[in-house]
Amino acid sequence: MKVAQVWQEVSSKLASEGIEDTLLEAELLLRQVLNVDRAKFHTEVGGELTNSELNKLKELLTQRLTHKPSAYIRGSREFYGLEFYVDERVLIPRPETELLVERALEIAGLYASLSLSKGQPDGNPPTIADIGTGSGAIAVALAVNLPQARIYATDISEVALEVAEINCKKHGVADRVKLLLGDLLTPLPQPLDIIVANLPYVSDSELLNLAPEVSQYEPRLALAGGADGLDYIRRLLDQAPGQLKPNGALLLEVGTGQAEAVAELVRKRFSNVTIAADLAGIGRVVVGRLLDGTRNPPISVDSQFQRD
Repeated sequence: MKVAQVWQEVSSKLASEGIEDTLLEAELLLRQVLNVDRAKFHTEVGGELTNSELNKLKELLTQRLTHKPSAYIRGSREFYGLEFYVDERVLIPRPETELLVERALEIAGLYASLSLSKGQPDGNPPTIADIGTGSGAIAVALAVNLPQARIYATDISEVALEVAEINCKKHGVADRVKLLLGDLLTPLPQPLDIIVANLPYVSDSELLNLAPEVSQYEPRLALAGGADGLDYIRRLLDQAPGQLKPNGALLLEVGTGQAEAVAELVRKRFSNVTIAADLAGIGRVVVGRLLDGTRNPPISVDSQFQRD
């Protein structure tokens, strides 16, 4: 059978089970079978599938029709231009989390510029911690883009850190990302310049309405944030100011509709607070900074933030 014909048939079967983005989902399964990237896939849609490939596709489709996420079926997910190994021990990295990485890189660049202006030729690389690292996607992306930075990655889940270790080795940063088992900031051995965190922020009521791909397969520990979704964020805010160096920064990813509430919580402990919106205009990242001499200016919202 032609690849193009099979692509359409698989898409239709996925749609019949209420699965969204079926053309993309069908493409991902076919690419797994054919072992090709997206560019090559679209040059081969006129080709034929062998019987062996059809049988393999049937096996993958059977799994996807149970709503098992394609990232778990394929064992990989792209994030910030890098390919990460994922399985059911960790949350699947989301595109919106790339904004958290982008803002952390931006702040790290500001620190480097400040150090250079003070006559420090090495730029005084920042010390960064990724809290609740899961697959390690955030920590690895930062390490790849900040080769001089000292990076810690913590998680309360030992099995999640096993996945993070796989990804650190995969991208050649295992010697620069220190994985630590423990609750939030407790295992960190030194003060930090930057803390980044994508903590569980799904509220109790939202947990009841999650898509089956999430509720049935992704780890609840990485999702459940308490009654209003902010339990872990509050706990981190209690610890963060004492763990940050002067002029340090805390960056928090938040759920849809949570940005203003989280910004007010951050403002109680930090002297400067901003909200970065994603490409859909949703407040996605709350940034608090311990700026010397700044006394709680109004919270600013950057709704025009665009990634290159």
